[in-house]
Amino acid sequence: MAVPAGILLVDKPGGVTSHDVVARARRALGTRKVGHAGTLDPMATGLLVLGVEGATRLLTYVVGLDKTYEATIRLGATTDTDDVDGVVLSRADAAAVTAIGADRIAAGVERLTGAISQVPSRVSAIKVDGRRAYDLARAGEDVVLAARDVTVSRFDVLSDRAGDGVRDLDVVVDCSSGTYIRALARDLGTDLGVGGHLTRLRRTRIGPFPVSDAVSVDAIDAGALLPPATVGSAVLGRLDVTTEEARDLRHGKRLAGAADRLTGRHAAAIDPDGALVGVVERRGADLKSAMNMPEGARA
Repeated sequence: MAVPAGILLVDKPGGVTSHDVVARARRALGTRKVGHAGTLDPMATGLLVLGVEGATRLLTYVVGLDKTYEATIRLGATTDTDDVDGVVLSRADAAAVTAIGADRIAAGVERLTGAISQVPSRVSAIKVDGRRAYDLARAGEDVVLAARDVTVSRFDVLSDRAGDGVRDLDVVVDCSSGTYIRALARDLGTDLGVGGHLTRLRRTRIGPFPVSDAVSVDAIDAGALLPPATVGSAVLGRLDVTTEEARDLRHGKRLAGAADRLTGRHAAAIDPDGALVGVVERRGADLKSAMNMPEGARA
């Protein structure tokens, strides 16, 4: 039986890689055509968005969506990976950690909120001369990554717990794609003069998709797939097209004079049967396809 095209929301457990989850999905669904939109580190848990069959083409539009994370930042120590899986590089004096007032923490958090410039963690998946930064770091090579502009729209401290010379801050972060929460932990610790790293990370939202709608890796099956039309409409907005317009778009033709029907940069074109034709964009006064779904994956 053919596997339908669709998007799968999975709640990744800790201790496995995003590639492990993709492999599980391939076995469970009986197809090699599975991809993901944005990795999670093995220590991290939470929402992973997978594309199956022709719906992998939609992942391009999911990758750049904003995200929400819940995390625990430990103040008082630094590690070589900026998280608990790394080797401890330094420990602050316990008295200095205890002496940090809530007002100083709030000020440090505020400086890391909004539009900021951030240097990613040296063990990130960013490529340097064709190799992943984390591969270079684990091989003992120096890794120098350029700062990037990101937006942290929410950075709230939910609790502050002290013990054994450290402070654990439970936080929630809303941020743009490409933001590294490990880097936020590192930079907050540096700002406060005591060092910091992550001990917990959970992704709870990607764009309009909450982790509460995700399935566990053991529950992956075709019945959990979201239709491409549902996902495309949620991410890009919906544009209803006629049967004739759908045919033209699938054949690479423009919809003449239809640009005013588009309110955003892109939209999901949905035919009268409720199937996703593809993603359309403006081209002058016309609309044209930026991406078409494969003919056999229009559900």
